[in-house]
Amino acid sequence: MSAAATSSTVLSRVPCTIVTGFLGSGKTTLIRHVLENARGKRLAVIVNEFGDVGIDGEILKGCGIDTCPEENIVELANGCICCTVADDFVPALDAILALEPKVDHILIETSGLALPKPLVQAFHWPAIRSRVTVDGVVAVVDGEALASGRVAHDHDALAEQRAADASLDHDDPIEEVFDDQIACADLVILTKGDLIDAAGEARARAALDAELPRGVRVVPVTGGVIDPAILMGLGVGTEDDIENRRTHHDDEADHDHDDFDSFIVEVPEIADPAEFATRIARAAEEADVLRVKGFLPVADKPMRLLVQAVGPRVAHHYDRAWGAEPRRGRLVAIGLKGLDRAKVEAILAGALAAA
Repeated sequence: MSAAATSSTVLSRVPCTIVTGFLGSGKTTLIRHVLENARGKRLAVIVNEFGDVGIDGEILKGCGIDTCPEENIVELANGCICCTVADDFVPALDAILALEPKVDHILIETSGLALPKPLVQAFHWPAIRSRVTVDGVVAVVDGEALASGRVAHDHDALAEQRAADASLDHDDPIEEVFDDQIACADLVILTKGDLIDAAGEARARAALDAELPRGVRVVPVTGGVIDPAILMGLGVGTEDDIENRRTHHDDEADHDHDDFDSFIVEVPEIADPAEFATRIARAAEEADVLRVKGFLPVADKPMRLLVQAVGPRVAHHYDRAWGAEPRRGRLVAIGLKGLDRAKVEAILAGALAAA
């Protein structure tokens, strides 16, 4: 192939930004802000979730943005995108690249437990490499947690749980996932800036500096507010450098997520969002739940209540009116292997007294 033809192929490839980050770090909030401030650029999003309820995709579809209509948002649920490239990712890309008008940029939101390296490596596949390129890998990091010396809330309790489980004979999976995401990053977004002071931000940055292998820029944000030009247009072509980025799982033919459990909790209509938020916080503290997210119906309210929790830190707001979907509450709970489903359900139902 001539140099001119090669150059034409490169220029015709659609850039993709891979947004990775641990559970509850703020990936969906960040992407929603980018969609709402795209400045006319036509975007598409692939959303991957751990569990079979597409909460994050629903949040993004509720944006009502002309340059990223609902058909431009593809959800891959009940599986990790880095494990199911052939079955899920390639067909999702095919669907997006067939859209008219053509998209200018694709955002890929991985699940909080995904390893970005296998996904980036997939961009070498013949079915992919001539059509798309990795503009950059963006790692979203919870600044408040990192300032406290943790990747997730109550890391000590999680460590105790792991120590009691003889089947988990390797390093902390939470730290491994976090380290692998950072190792592949071209840009780090430090979120929850409103929850830490200057000293906390300095601690978080010091922790990142100790892990980042290259001169990767760290950008602090609050509420996901950032100029989209900072995320899109990095022009790295990460797939060409990915083999130089060493991770914990480089010597594994495959990886799995047996260190984590997730399940759906069905919730009847609630009366008081604030009171229910205290139940979610209790589930985090007493049952070691890492992440809760979902939608709830509230008595006498036509709007759908969006609930998102990271450990005991619970946020909720009404995002839109209930549509054609059933008016029922469904929450996804995620934790380490052995997460006690019965206990979590009992706490959320208010059937278990406080410890």
